[in-house]
Amino acid sequence: MSRRLTALTLLLRCAVKRRLARVPGPEAAERDFARNARLFLRQPPHLRQVRGGGGLHWISAGPCVPGRALLYFHGGGYVAGSPDSHRGLIARLSRYAATEACAPDYPLAPHAPFPAGFEAALAAWAQLRRLGYRPRAIALAGDSAGGGLALALLARLCAEGTPPACVVAFSPWTDLAMTGDSLRRNRRRDPFLPVERIGELVATVRGNADPRDPRLSPLYAEFPGPPPVMLCHGETEILADDASRMADRLRGFGGRVLQEVHPAAPHAWPVFDGWIPEARATLKRAGRFVQESFSDTSR
Repeated sequence: MSRRLTALTLLLRCAVKRRLARVPGPEAAERDFARNARLFLRQPPHLRQVRGGGGLHWISAGPCVPGRALLYFHGGGYVAGSPDSHRGLIARLSRYAATEACAPDYPLAPHAPFPAGFEAALAAWAQLRRLGYRPRAIALAGDSAGGGLALALLARLCAEGTPPACVVAFSPWTDLAMTGDSLRRNRRRDPFLPVERIGELVATVRGNADPRDPRLSPLYAEFPGPPPVMLCHGETEILADDASRMADRLRGFGGRVLQEVHPAAPHAWPVFDGWIPEARATLKRAGRFVQESFSDTSR
């Protein structure tokens, strides 16, 4: 654990977590997220971002292999975040994967509750297919809620027999039924997320839907013939069990899962690339994983 990570977790615990516990509603949360993103989410040099058709943002920060795409879904609890807020993280993952990233500007709750986000994910996939990308030339990725969205989309694609090359998910939120023991076990240990607000957030996001709907909670989905999946989470997160049980679920369907568990990193720590070395190390490993998965599908 680096000194920078120690300092970051202290800052998150003393400032951000306390603020999140008091923020009055989703609109304020969205404003806070946008402000904090400008302060904390650093951007790499040579970042390139182009808004394309279908609400897609094309983001990269270096040479990319043509004919491949990384479809990335940003985090923010389905109530905050955007391709703009996450473009630093997305650009660096694009660089290490040598693959141009495509990030949809999916609609947020409460103005667009479930299944609006999932439908936008399907639309983004369909747009890439219309642009000529083969399923095995597309990788899925996301952090937090975006990681859950990527895994929900994976379940649909596996059911249709058109899975992507691979999936990378950083601290994915996969169980909106809130059955994970880590919600209790890590209540005090998590330096970032206040567990006392998660029930309110779930109610805002799901509307009248069943929280176990696999389009919302991929932990309850089926994954016939899944591609390789990389799951990253911290041991102290309140959502640690969302990731660890997701790994078990995928393995139950014969999937190859690369699981990276950090003993002390906060929720979705790769977003802090440029501040802590642990973020850069994870992003580099994720980039190699994507490249190797593309290589395997091309044989």
